[in-house]
Amino acid sequence: MLALVIGDGDLPELLMEHLADTKTPYQLCQMEWQGSDARGDQPVHKFRIETLGSFIAWLTEKGVDRICFAGAVDRPPLDPTKIDALTMPLVPRMLQALQLGDDAALRLVLGFFQEAGIEPVGAHEVYPEILPPAGLIGSVEPTEDQKRDADRGIEVIAAMGAADVGQACIIHKGQPLVIEAQPGTDFMMQSLLHERHDLPWGSNLLGVSRAQRARGLPKSGGVMVKAAKPGQELRIDMPTIGPDTLLRAVQVGLDGIVIEAERVILLQPDLCKRLVEKHKLFLWVRA
Repeated sequence: MLALVIGDGDLPELLMEHLADTKTPYQLCQMEWQGSDARGDQPVHKFRIETLGSFIAWLTEKGVDRICFAGAVDRPPLDPTKIDALTMPLVPRMLQALQLGDDAALRLVLGFFQEAGIEPVGAHEVYPEILPPAGLIGSVEPTEDQKRDADRGIEVIAAMGAADVGQACIIHKGQPLVIEAQPGTDFMMQSLLHERHDLPWGSNLLGVSRAQRARGLPKSGGVMVKAAKPGQELRIDMPTIGPDTLLRAVQVGLDGIVIEAERVILLQPDLCKRLVEKHKLFLWVRA
């Protein structure tokens, strides 16, 4: 039996549809504070991190031997008064996880399930077709300069991975324009959009004018590269793009998007192909 723990975004609904189509039985679960419209009429079991031990015991009683996490989940707020008896033995390691980077913390939490005989599996293992094959999607091809920008982007993400920072960056003529941090890919792209179009973006604490910040910044062009960090825990945190990412790329004025083959999920590939053809973007799944 599979347990599917859902968060935000389109991926949970896609997996639920696949499980229904393949008549695969599963238990739908969700953290209490996490909202998602994906569940529809499906009964959902709510749990808290403070009662993780009881949640694992409930899964075992239901005959669950695999667990899949799908969708974005923020780090939870913790209330020490809600910790129950079955979770108390896990608390020292849970506190340790809070002090670690995202990847290390995720591995530690996944270990709790493995110790109970529940194997964590990635969304791509439940539904392999969400990983696109290597090659171009659509007819627009990157230039040789853009391919070199893709190489540079992979190097930048590898360097970011050493600091457990992000999974994406935008490169133009060999130079990183922006990199992804905790707020995510869309925030990264919006920040470039705001600078390129001189839109309001908070207060200027450093006393640097917008003109100074934008000096030399190209008003269009660039390649967004998205790839897994070296050693990233792909069973619970695989990078994902979809139609919304492509539409934002059009808005920002990018030339195209490069994703790493077998390590980045592509949502709604048919729609993505129509969008890149319509807007003359390239979408390259780089082996």
